Amino acid sequence: MEWSFRTAEELVAAMRAGAVTAVELTDEAIARVERDDIVVNAICVRDFDRARAAARRADQARARGEDRPLLGVPVTVKESYNVAGLPTTWGMPPHRDYVPAEDAVQVSRLRTAGAVVLGKTNVPLGLQDIQSFNEIYGTTTNPWDRGRTAGGSSGGSAAALASGFGALSIGSDLAGSLRTPAHFCGVYAHKPTLGLAAGRGMVPPSEPALPTDFDLAVVGPMARAARDLTLLLDVMAGPDPLTLGKAHRLALPPARHERLGDFRVLVIEDHPLIPTGAAVRAGVNRVADVLVAGGARVERHSPLLPDLAEAATLYTRLLISGSVARFPVGSDEQLRTRAAGLSADDRSLDAVRLRAMVSSHRDWMEAAQRREVHRHGWRQLFAEFDAVVCPVTPTPAFPHDHHPDPLERRIDIDGVEHPYFDQLVWAGLATMPGLPATAVPAGRSSEGLPVGVQLIGPAFEDRTPLRLAELLEQETGGFQPPK
Repeated sequence: MEWSFRTAEELVAAMRAGAVTAVELTDEAIARVERDDIVVNAICVRDFDRARAAARRADQARARGEDRPLLGVPVTVKESYNVAGLPTTWGMPPHRDYVPAEDAVQVSRLRTAGAVVLGKTNVPLGLQDIQSFNEIYGTTTNPWDRGRTAGGSSGGSAAALASGFGALSIGSDLAGSLRTPAHFCGVYAHKPTLGLAAGRGMVPPSEPALPTDFDLAVVGPMARAARDLTLLLDVMAGPDPLTLGKAHRLALPPARHERLGDFRVLVIEDHPLIPTGAAVRAGVNRVADVLVAGGARVERHSPLLPDLAEAATLYTRLLISGSVARFPVGSDEQLRTRAAGLSADDRSLDAVRLRAMVSSHRDWMEAAQRREVHRHGWRQLFAEFDAVVCPVTPTPAFPHDHHPDPLERRIDIDGVEHPYFDQLVWAGLATMPGLPATAVPAGRSSEGLPVGVQLIGPAFEDRTPLRLAELLEQETGGFQPPK
């Protein structure tokens, strides 16, 4: 029997029943990687010897009567996480030889749960792209179409899952980095509520692995099944034991509803700053039709929805100011000269990005205060709705574009070109206020490419969009392997 495309939940049940061993699952996963990853290039750092040793220990533990949540399950880890003894480069050539001595807190939690780590998955340079390619490890291709991207920055993880390289993966999300690759590759991902899962050790190699709080970024689970997201989130969630974990214990509330017909859902398919492509629009409407057929209350408009244009502007200001502080893109003087040359009437996202590159702390504080206004608006909306369904990006996976200046790239939406980074506005809808969002498959485009949507839920009620994802999976069939 082939196990490579089974869910983690199924693998755990099979091992408990004695139908398969962790060693057998690991050997099968390794064989598939060695056969198929030459083209996909999802796993950039292999750790097969230690994986086989971990699988043997898992089988021995099970024989002793132990039973942990992921005992013996093969998984992968995004390259940006520290794994003791393996390189952490973030795709940056100056750090190609950096090898941390300690696991990231989430890698430790995987190991404690019994998971078998096969290796690390590819990322873009500095995690700063919607594609996954870099000078050290090369380009990750989309398993559905090798000429297209698998997404970024967790593109290697999404491509690995779609290819059957392990049952689970852990990634991170600042600008859709979990959700976009899942959408492009036809798998599932969950961006947790900001602060729900500790991120220590998911840090650039130039920085110490300290228990700092991220302003926008989160770490989260990826899988081929909705229920597996919950399984992995329960392993990942919880405060850092070095800080809040000294005093706090996690108690996520249950999902608001168990039946599809009880959900109240707001469906959004249009954004004021960028069009939605026909393929993605069709995916959103397929999910809406399933919700209606299941008896859910579905609305298309609500005066409670925070202003989408302002939300995108705030997100861009916060995102770019933080990114440039960590990864400078030019001299401050040159950037200030360019920003000063902008027309006062220019409110395009390109202009917002440029101004954000030279923003002051006062500018950031003003944007952060407006963010709090939006957060309160979302609280009011989620008193009337349980979830919001909307696109992850305007298009399915696009062809590889390695233009050295990302600001010169364009995204083609139904034959019309738009600035490359404008496509991030949908990802930012959940990121800016720190809300949980679950990416789920929503069918195929006319070209046969996967299309996904995201289910945005109330803060710290992550089980609500996750449960909705499970119910939709039961109706749609969920993940299908690439042909």
